Amino acid sequence: MNRSQLLFWTGLILVSVNLRPAAVSVGPVLEEVRDGLGLSDAQAALLTSLPVLAFALVGALASAAAARAGLHRVTLLALVAVTVGLLLRALTGDPVAFLALSFLAVSGAAVANVLLPSLVKRHQPDRIGEATSVYSTVLAVGLTAALVLTVPLSRLLGGSVDEGWRWGLGFWTVLAAAALVPWLLMSRHDRVAQEEGPRVAFWAVARTPLGIALAAYFGLQSLQAYAIFGWFAQLWRDNGYSAGTAGLLVGLLTGVTIPLSYVLPRVLVNSPRPAVVLLAVVACYPVAYVGLMVAPVSLAVLWALLTGAGTTTFPLILTLIGLRARTAEGTATLSAFTQSAGYLLAVVGPFVVGLLYAATDAWTLPLLFLLVLVAPLAWLSVVLARPAHVEDQLRDRAPSPQHG
Repeated sequence: MNRSQLLFWTGLILVSVNLRPAAVSVGPVLEEVRDGLGLSDAQAALLTSLPVLAFALVGALASAAAARAGLHRVTLLALVAVTVGLLLRALTGDPVAFLALSFLAVSGAAVANVLLPSLVKRHQPDRIGEATSVYSTVLAVGLTAALVLTVPLSRLLGGSVDEGWRWGLGFWTVLAAAALVPWLLMSRHDRVAQEEGPRVAFWAVARTPLGIALAAYFGLQSLQAYAIFGWFAQLWRDNGYSAGTAGLLVGLLTGVTIPLSYVLPRVLVNSPRPAVVLLAVVACYPVAYVGLMVAPVSLAVLWALLTGAGTTTFPLILTLIGLRARTAEGTATLSAFTQSAGYLLAVVGPFVVGLLYAATDAWTLPLLFLLVLVAPLAWLSVVLARPAHVEDQLRDRAPSPQHG
């Protein structure tokens, strides 16, 4: 491995570990944040929806920005946004400012998340499955760490969760700042690469069956995941668990994704029947949701493990994005459309779950809402298992050979 490859892999690992703490570290201390800032029910629901809102609104700009400024420079700017947002939101006492700074932090994560498949396509075009496994696994580590450690860090640094939740949230600034170093080095030698083949336009992807299917799948799997990350700690707290134990259960939920995120992308790439792989993962959701309605306490560990297994649809869809385009530019545009359009759908997940919970003060309706939406996710798993490339579909739709 030469120096440039080592720098890329270091940067890939460090950016990946920072893609989720800004979004999910709030969940375990949501009750304390609400009390400390005086958030209303609607503001709390909005707070849990900000990550998907940021991906929908900001993620769409990522590929265009990278095409003009360079992949590495835009990734660096995204990490700056994460760092600044995390630091300042831990210091503010104003609820509106907290929401705005949270949006800044998760917007940076959204941009970096969109660019990851393209960065892999640029640097490791022949190792998409392996590279996706690595960054998906590291992402899962960061996700799990934020969920498991935010509460104990709040106690350790602030004396108690009630008094120290700002410390627990602000701690993740250190990790984000560390990630700036390799991307600063890479951005110094950034260039806007000229891809071979026709350009892939953002809105042209919206007219392809593949683009629509990927966006719908991404939206539905993200809807599930962010509802889980935003609200399941509260679900277990309502069932009698302490804040720390509820955080550990959600940490277990995400912890199971660490080995699965490493294994499943490789399995998907090499499987002769990819639909079976996708459906097996999706099938974990209905079992877990029914279990949470019937026996939320006695089998909490099992439901946490199954729910976590279901959320590994995320590394699988990222793998599919890399496989369904022929160039780094095509991958960037397909990723930007898939994630931004998908998150427009996903934004309703944590928000609706929050509203249903506030209206009923129970978890049956929120879980039924998530359960119903598993069906279209399963159908799309079959659709997306069929081989296709977005450039081919664009060429088939083009009126002349000059348009792609």
